[in-house]
Amino acid sequence: MDNMSTRGSMILHHSKGIKRKASPEKDSPRKIKRVAKACNNSVQNGILEREKCQIREDGETSFSVDTEKESSSNTSDVCSTWLSKTSTERKAAHDGAGSCRKKRRTSDLNETQRKTTEDTVEETTEDLTVNVNRFEDKYTEQNLLGEGGYGSVFAGYRKADHLPVAIKHIPKDDDLRTELDENGKELPVEVIIMLKLTGESVRAPVSLLDWYDLDQELILVLERPVPSEDLYSYLEVNGGSLEEEKVKVIMKQLVDAALDLHNMGIFHRDIKLENILIETGSDVPHVRLIDFGLSCFFEETSCFNDFFGTAAFVQPEYLSNFTYKAGPTTVWQLGLVMFEALHKNARFSTIGFLNRTLKISNELSNNCRNFLLRCLTIVPDQRATLEQLQHHPWLK
Repeated sequence: MDNMSTRGSMILHHSKGIKRKASPEKDSPRKIKRVAKACNNSVQNGILEREKCQIREDGETSFSVDTEKESSSNTSDVCSTWLSKTSTERKAAHDGAGSCRKKRRTSDLNETQRKTTEDTVEETTEDLTVNVNRFEDKYTEQNLLGEGGYGSVFAGYRKADHLPVAIKHIPKDDDLRTELDENGKELPVEVIIMLKLTGESVRAPVSLLDWYDLDQELILVLERPVPSEDLYSYLEVNGGSLEEEKVKVIMKQLVDAALDLHNMGIFHRDIKLENILIETGSDVPHVRLIDFGLSCFFEETSCFNDFFGTAAFVQPEYLSNFTYKAGPTTVWQLGLVMFEALHKNARFSTIGFLNRTLKISNELSNNCRNFLLRCLTIVPDQRATLEQLQHHPWLK
């Protein structure tokens, strides 16, 4: 599990990229969060027509629409603009919001209010100390596995039985997404989802073993299968690609896992080589899913306008309409994983696929090519569903 870091993230998450510790020199697509208004252009007529996209150096992206500026239909120009600009909008918005708040002076508090505040701080400090002590008493943290703008992940083990674990540190900041759980308690979305997956005993996702709420960060203690490596590293070890039959074994497990998540109303949003773990302890590769930091809950009618994911793999429908749905997005992401696994040293990008600089090999079997084409169909309504993929002849 030494190479459990990612091109744009790892077991770690969120809209900022995670650097591959083992290969820092690689050119890594960045994980992004974009916010945009939905437009009405069709996919066929509108792909890549919106230019005004800004990306900060930390990998986070905000996306806005300039309705007065003439749009460009040149894919390369749009891509160049999209991947070059630096955004300051989010920081400005954050700073502006803070300036609207009035500060209340301590001297305005009466003695009772002051005493209550002091008691609360004291109790909170005690709780935090207890949490830190509990974590340190139970786990040993070891070497760094991956790091990025949203924290870091370390290898470690549980002291009681030396069970290997991954220890994920997530800073508490403005980008930490929270929701109310079933009991009405506000929790990080990633924690809620991981607790739900662990409770349902779904096999593919790694399990959440423990989590700790500290003052400045969250600590998630996750299952760490040993021996294992992410699919990106697995391909590198195997010469850059895999034989079709081995890819079929992996894809069958991925489709089943994606369908399990879909049926539970969970949308991963960032399925890619680096977020797929391959257990290598047997002749047959076993697939595990990691990094649910960008995941969310959804309903069949849900339509998303805020983009979370990896820039290079953006769905075509988002480039045209700034909207996307869970099912078609997941199928698109399964397709890009399959493309990279089958084509030696291939680095998939949506722009390259739309420009036809990336092409599906003619050496693949007809059923394999058809399966891949069904995943990478440009128009989302014509893309295969997860159920259709599960029953596709290639997987039989």
